[in-house]
Amino acid sequence: MEVKIRKTGRYVTVSTRDESFKAFVPDSLPPRPPIVMDSTLERLHGEAQLALGRLDGIVSLLPAPEQFLYAYVRKEAVASSQIEGTQSSLSDLLAYEVTAAPGIPVEDVREVSDCVAAYEHADQRMTGGFPLSLRLICEAHEKLLASGRGKDQSPGQFRRSQNWIGGSRPGNARFVPPPADEVLNCMGALEKFLHDDPVKTPPLIKAALAHVQFETIHPFLDGNGRVGRLLIPLILREERVLQYPLLHLSLFFKQHRARYYELLQEVRLKGHWESWLDFFFQGVRDIAEKTASDIQQALALFEKDRFRISQMGRSARSCLLIHERMKAQPMTSIAALSLATKLTPTTTAASLAKLAKIEMVREITGSRYGRLYAYDGYLKILAPYE
Repeated sequence: MEVKIRKTGRYVTVSTRDESFKAFVPDSLPPRPPIVMDSTLERLHGEAQLALGRLDGIVSLLPAPEQFLYAYVRKEAVASSQIEGTQSSLSDLLAYEVTAAPGIPVEDVREVSDCVAAYEHADQRMTGGFPLSLRLICEAHEKLLASGRGKDQSPGQFRRSQNWIGGSRPGNARFVPPPADEVLNCMGALEKFLHDDPVKTPPLIKAALAHVQFETIHPFLDGNGRVGRLLIPLILREERVLQYPLLHLSLFFKQHRARYYELLQEVRLKGHWESWLDFFFQGVRDIAEKTASDIQQALALFEKDRFRISQMGRSARSCLLIHERMKAQPMTSIAALSLATKLTPTTTAASLAKLAKIEMVREITGSRYGRLYAYDGYLKILAPYE
């Protein structure tokens, strides 16, 4: 498809004591002239919608969908944070949440943990009926920067100073977002677009356009990428495309990081919305299909392991309780399991030893105290390359 250059905003000159530079102020959404949905984009859009429908159908049939939310929200937070340069893995995060295990990159994993808190806060607020809005976005941002390296970067507040992307200063930056005094107007227009003003927009297209617009406005001093990626599942939830926020695109963006950033820039500079939508629809389709496949694999694993445990005689009851808990929290400790299952620490430890003997769980610290146990088979489905 031939992609023509279209205007997507205006440049304004900003002068400081040190230099003058041009900052970009995006036009409000939807794009003008309108996006051209050719046969390829229509096909990809349909495939993405179909994959989302299948995923939602699988999740709706689960007896306990929340079991998967714990792991998948954390998987997304890890991938989203890794795009920004953190080094912690899913296993690091799960271990950190149980106990401050030695050897974990604490600063990195704390940032990922705050990313989880932002997701969970927004999800809980929306569950309670709070609309997707600038207020909710700011609340999520405040959670995101609660304790990490960005905690002194005005958590929960739109920026009051200029930022930039790439380079050492605005004058040599790869891209300069709107001046601070334009941020509130830009974000207000984005909020209207999210609420179908001036026109109603199909959910997937809305999520795709809103993500780019948010990244272009870059309304915060820090954490814009992570909040912008969080916006995607929140929009799909607000639009009732998914009952649970189990579609997270950060893994796709991470796998295609160079192309991801290239396309964001092409939209800003050339108005290549169609190329971005092509990429975005492929990501939604692929990640929805992968998530559905992972859930099906996990269900098969859970059933197989439950049958194995049922053959264990007198210890089966306590082992089944532990197995049920580890489906929701695949890395945990004796103390946490004992509290959750109401089994004594002694019974919990003995049951874990039996599960380790049949190679269902694995003790991962190698120490006498503060031991952590992983549901190995499930973690290999969630994070196969760790």
